[in-house]
Amino acid sequence: MLRELILMADVDGLGLEGSIVKVNQGYARNYLIPRKLAVPVNQAALRRLEKNRREREERQQSELEAARRKAEALAQVSCTITVKVGEGEKIFGSVSVADILEALKAQGFDLERRRIILSDPIRELGVYDVKVRLHQEVEAAVKVWVVGE
Repeated sequence: MLRELILMADVDGLGLEGSIVKVNQGYARNYLIPRKLAVPVNQAALRRLEKNRREREERQQSELEAARRKAEALAQVSCTITVKVGEGEKIFGSVSVADILEALKAQGFDLERRRIILSDPIRELGVYDVKVRLHQEVEAAVKVWVVGE
């Protein structure tokens, strides 16, 4: 016998949050409902789902605005990383995400490591535009100057 439920969270292989699905009675009773992944379809559940959706949209909108403001501030930033150089202007080692994070932190920007997008470590002197993904929809570019001592 099938039971109709509203998903309160994304469930792999079943559906996304807010979807109304039909599942076997045992799956609903033993897995989905105890883990609060789904609730039976009724007016109270529909109202709660709508309230959760509105709150999530408001939270996402505020996060997006905050990311845009931070991106504008980061676009104005340029950081200089000093490295040791040998003959022929070859640098010892490389400039990695950790070095860039440290330089940005010194300027008052506290970012997570995964936010900086650097395909390969920087191995030459010069000016580089390093992408920083602050939000799913917002990216900023930071100028990184790699100079020798």
